[in-house]
Amino acid sequence: TPVIPQHISSGMYGLILIEPEGGLPKVDKEFYVMQGDMYADGAGTEKEFNLDKMLAEQPTHVVMNGSAAALAGNPMKAKVGDDIRIFFGVGGPNLTSAFHAIGTIWDKVYPEGAISEKDVHRNVQTTVVPPGGATMVEFKARVPAKYILVDHALGRLMKGNVAIIVAEGAPVPDVFREGKLK
Repeated sequence: TPVIPQHISSGMYGLILIEPEGGLPKVDKEFYVMQGDMYADGAGTEKEFNLDKMLAEQPTHVVMNGSAAALAGNPMKAKVGDDIRIFFGVGGPNLTSAFHAIGTIWDKVYPEGAISEKDVHRNVQTTVVPPGGATMVEFKARVPAKYILVDHALGRLMKGNVAIIVAEGAPVPDVFREGKLK
């Protein structure tokens, strides 16, 4: 490609996990999610990269896993009680993410790619991930719900930046019941 940010905006990014010796503690579900920003003119498959929009940092699409709402129309699955780990990265090329889950908080956040217990932050609502950066977050699916993953710069939701984890199972009335949290 003529310029590296165009190459990145077109999807040339991903996550690489290097586990510590002995591996990470076991969880019930693990998901890999990447956010990226795109700069295009046109619609459908006829999109053309727009260098001026990229230089102005005005994306036409902000996506997770390569396309608008890719993980919303085909949600990730879990069960009530599952411990869930998400490896989350931002490919960029420009935007920083305020990674957030609607419906829960992160029980653990391992910022900036750190994966040791000494680096963990606990009970975090939103964590910041820069372009080219990554984090590992964990939470327990405490109730049946659609846990909605977003960049808390919520205008980006309208540009396709959303993913869903559906946790299925029996209601847990001692944790949540209609109209009242315990």
